Amino acid sequence: MKKKQTVTIYDVAREAQVSMATVSRVVNHNHNVKPATEKKVMEVVKRLNYRPNDVARGLASKKTTTVGVIIPNVTNSYFAALARGIDDIAEMYQYNIILTNSDGDEQKEVKALNTLYSKQVDGIIFMGNELSAPVRDEFKAERIPVVLAGSVDPQNDFPNVNIDYRQAVSSQVNQLLDNGNQRVAFVAGKLTRSINQDFRIPGYQAALQAHQISFDEQLLFEAADYDEGYELCEQLLSHQATAAMVSNDEAAAGIMNGMNYRGVQVPEQFEVATSDNTKLTEMTRPTLSTITQPLYDVGAVAMRLLTKLMDNDEIEQKQVLLPFGMKQRGSTKGA
Repeated sequence: MKKKQTVTIYDVAREAQVSMATVSRVVNHNHNVKPATEKKVMEVVKRLNYRPNDVARGLASKKTTTVGVIIPNVTNSYFAALARGIDDIAEMYQYNIILTNSDGDEQKEVKALNTLYSKQVDGIIFMGNELSAPVRDEFKAERIPVVLAGSVDPQNDFPNVNIDYRQAVSSQVNQLLDNGNQRVAFVAGKLTRSINQDFRIPGYQAALQAHQISFDEQLLFEAADYDEGYELCEQLLSHQATAAMVSNDEAAAGIMNGMNYRGVQVPEQFEVATSDNTKLTEMTRPTLSTITQPLYDVGAVAMRLLTKLMDNDEIEQKQVLLPFGMKQRGSTKGA
């Protein structure tokens, strides 16, 4: 079977009887072309089904107008909301997106990076639960712009967009303590991750200190998803916790349903507060009280920051903190 021949920019230029530079200006939406000429070129482009070669174009211009996005879980509504903000701003600035799923696995993240580098991406937005040493080394070695979205960097090596996780957790735990709870648990996917160890747990401790309650390490628990949250209920009750501050909406829903299944009424006997304000928080019964984050804006601001870096523009600050809020719903008292 004869291989289909690729249509090149030269073929379009010859058929339209214009220069290759003119064809390039038309397909790249450069308006310094006469309307009649643009129309003629576009007719040939459609007839020949010409598709510009982004890689070849990138070699010539040293830009591919392509951005790589690494996401730990494409099915997680938290990261999906960030990705939507990224995509909308990318489209506004005429960048294409290559989205890769890493499952939050360090080896997959490094592999995804190498794949993106091979595709000559102009920049990378990284969304992950932790910035590991191998990933950090890859970023530094390649020297292309990188922005972290919803991912913290305690070393402040890379520009990042987040909320103030320490203050957000402190505010939510303060509310649980104000409701009369003396034993508030803190639940996160992995306690040793920087976002928990360096930001959320200190915020939790600050709220306890403000209420003159001693920190009890036995009230720190791990649960990364619905099933783990559901199974965690026995431990929470055995440690006499009466409320939980949870870093993940799915785990929070699991805890709440697990408590209801065991006959523990929420919020009368056990209060649950969560962190991400994804759609799930409004779908549970009772609905979940939560920290509110501008998830779409985190993604959008990260992409805008990346466009500036890719254009070699100066940026005012490497660490951007967007405002957060609190939404009291049915899973806590006084909602």
